Amino acid sequence: MSAALALAAAQARDARDPLAAFRARFALPLDPRGEPLTYLCGHSLGLQPLAARERVNEELEEWARLAVQAHEHGRRPWVPYHENLTAGLAALCGAHLDEVVAMNSLTVNLHLMLASFYRPQGKRTRILIEAGAFSSDRHAVASQIAWRGLDPESTLIELPPPAGEATVPEEAIDECLAGRGAEIALVLWPGVQFRTGQAFDIARIARAAHAAGCIAGFDLAHSIGNTPLALHAADADFAVWCSYKYLNGGPGAIGGCFVHQRHGESQPRTSHGGALPGVRLAGWWGHEEPTRFLMEPQFRAAARIGGLLICQPATPAAASNWAGI
Repeated sequence: MSAALALAAAQARDARDPLAAFRARFALPLDPRGEPLTYLCGHSLGLQPLAARERVNEELEEWARLAVQAHEHGRRPWVPYHENLTAGLAALCGAHLDEVVAMNSLTVNLHLMLASFYRPQGKRTRILIEAGAFSSDRHAVASQIAWRGLDPESTLIELPPPAGEATVPEEAIDECLAGRGAEIALVLWPGVQFRTGQAFDIARIARAAHAAGCIAGFDLAHSIGNTPLALHAADADFAVWCSYKYLNGGPGAIGGCFVHQRHGESQPRTSHGGALPGVRLAGWWGHEEPTRFLMEPQFRAAARIGGLLICQPATPAAASNWAGI
């Protein structure tokens, strides 16, 4: 096919694209002639939704108009503001409303999840990740292992692709868990591997992890907003993500996390029967809302995933996230 015919074929397909109208909702960088550039970096930073500026400006106006009273009396009160993102995140994750929350950033959320879910005991001390994992994930996992007085070099299992191949067959994950599962406490796996673009079957990995007695956690930085997800049905224990890629939340946007409904109690239980200690790194925004501002010394966790919040999300940043979702 000639270049002209290839271009015509591509343009014809573009014309039939049912999502084509969404392009007009985003700001695209321009070339020196003022023409929109072809943007292929959404895997790093998503484009700005045109609605983001309006959403952020509205909250800045509320700050100017009401100051502290906007927490309770604004058009969209700030105390529960992060809840505006819940329905969109739940739909994108295939989760229940009380299983998702927008908070912090990806690596901070990963540390929080590992603090609660990584409970090395006896011979079961190891964490399984893929070889070539995103560097921040590996840093977080290694530091969590060291934090517990263990040696990351001997405790971390990094599963490589077979010799001569670029991707990890899911059968290899099954085999690793079947053979070494008794020494693995937690599996942290990507929904989509950031270097290769390989998409994984989250439900299959969760089943294999649970069959071996392991916790199943997922980094969805390159999955959410990019691939279909059904985290509740997949029986994942937890997942974390950033929002500046396919959710178009802006640079440094507030991330999010999923925790399966069965872990919403103060003494969460794994799907494979064992009880997890009721351990969390607590902060005041995770305290139940009715008594949060009494500033009492005792921590009373909010219901479900709300109890994992630590601090108040930045409202202008949350407004930008909301526009992207």
